[in-house]
Amino acid sequence: MLITRLPKSLGPLLDRQHNVVSRGQLLAAGVDDGTTYRKVRTGHWQRLLPGIFLVAPGSPGTEQRRVAAALFAGEQAQLTGLSVLHWYGFRSAPATDRVHVLVPHDVHRRSTGFVVVQRALSLDERARHGGLYWVTSPARAVVDACRALTQLRDVRAIVAEAVQAHHTSPQAIDAELRRAARSRTGLARRALNEVLAGVRSAPEAELRELTLQSKILPPILWNPTLTTLDGHRLPTPDGWIDDVGLALQVDSAEYHARGTGWTDTLDRHNELAKHDVQVLHITPTEIRTVPRKVLATIEQAYRARLASGVRARVVATPISA
Repeated sequence: MLITRLPKSLGPLLDRQHNVVSRGQLLAAGVDDGTTYRKVRTGHWQRLLPGIFLVAPGSPGTEQRRVAAALFAGEQAQLTGLSVLHWYGFRSAPATDRVHVLVPHDVHRRSTGFVVVQRALSLDERARHGGLYWVTSPARAVVDACRALTQLRDVRAIVAEAVQAHHTSPQAIDAELRRAARSRTGLARRALNEVLAGVRSAPEAELRELTLQSKILPPILWNPTLTTLDGHRLPTPDGWIDDVGLALQVDSAEYHARGTGWTDTLDRHNELAKHDVQVLHITPTEIRTVPRKVLATIEQAYRARLASGVRARVVATPISA
């Protein structure tokens, strides 16, 4: 609820900025520093950042933090990193209360509170306006977020989702990694190489890493296009061993919990089986907790198919990055 004694002219601004306002905006509306100080002291207002206030009770929400960070950092600032991935709708981005902001190198702003300020020699030329602030392009946000993370699994999930959900392309991510040079980009480069190899999720990347340890298995195609001999499109397996027609499918509990997830899995399995494809179903939990068992199962199935002489009646085309 807005304070009734505030100037009426301030109402539309507060509505637009989700009740977040700067000292300069308050002064321009006729609210002096003394009034602001009393409101903060009595708990009616909150000081979120130096010179930035929340004119409402309760903890600030995600959008209020983004607005506050932009007001604090200045008009040339660009929001980036995890908070921007959430703005774009990434499901894999870890939750965060921090807002990462890029400012021109000659702007002297320091990190404070929940705002992480980075002075950049070059801002993102592909940044877009989000209404109340500028956000970096998905590729720049992905790379900036990954540079701040330490867990490979998180980085893998973000890079894979960026490409799988068509937020950006592998080429755009690669360009941003080249721009960043070697400054904390090792995990992102590794995840991008996995995407270029065809994987499209973090569990698939973990399975690929596991199968590369095998001295028995041949090279595996990841997410190839499968067609029948007469050109009919078949379901795409996560992994594909072409010489024996063996498909690897990573089945998550989350996918099966969605509506027709389990039915869809059975349909895909049966459709491939009709063309002499053997499908192995593997869960992400198994890959993480019993990797040796998973690898042994794949190797055993490969040997059995090789010995039987069975060949799938399909054509596999590697994925194009």
